[in-house]
Amino acid sequence: MTYPSGTIIRYSAASRINHWITGGCFVLLVLSGLAMFHPMLFFLSNLFGGGQWTRAAHPWIGVVLFISYTGLIIQFWRDEMWTRDDLAWTGAITRVLVNEEDGVPEVARFNAGQKFVFWAMALLVPVLFFSGLVIWEVYFSSYTTIEQQRIAVLIHSLAAIGAIIVWIIHVYAGLWIRGSMRAMTQGYVTPGWAYRHHRKWFTRLAETGSKGPVPRVSHDTPSIRSGS
Repeated sequence: MTYPSGTIIRYSAASRINHWITGGCFVLLVLSGLAMFHPMLFFLSNLFGGGQWTRAAHPWIGVVLFISYTGLIIQFWRDEMWTRDDLAWTGAITRVLVNEEDGVPEVARFNAGQKFVFWAMALLVPVLFFSGLVIWEVYFSSYTTIEQQRIAVLIHSLAAIGAIIVWIIHVYAGLWIRGSMRAMTQGYVTPGWAYRHHRKWFTRLAETGSKGPVPRVSHDTPSIRSGS
């Protein structure tokens, strides 16, 4: 794939596909889950061909989500580790929210907000997956008791609510910060965007770019492209 001259590659094509598979599965799970959650929302089952198809599709989509998010963890966990910079950035979160990032502590490839979303979902997705297995009657009802299934339903519901809240935060931030959506749809950002929002990451790229290839510090290390 070619990129515009002078831009910075933030996400590879494989990472972007992985991300959108995860996001698409999550949206489908929310819609199908809500259809089964309350009678007033049952009309959402029409999106899946009716109640039976919704009930059958929901757990399988969950399996795909679990595998897909595991792929994201494998790719990004190193860059998502917490540092002291994240605590300082969190203390200046009000400036970020009003788009006044001058004076905000510099951060590397991901800021504390992005790391919160990443690790929150890294916790919630497995909880949803394994609690979902307990209530997957077609394959696992003979291995669990009614009481265990009831507890699993409660855990599954609470985890789903938490995941939806985290997802809303993620989408809002992606839309609020101009240039973020382009990074995940087209893979690149401008040097100005990188300098403004992830200055330590930009500085590292500039330094390594002048000395040679960017060292691989993660499974999806960004690099600077000077030409298409």
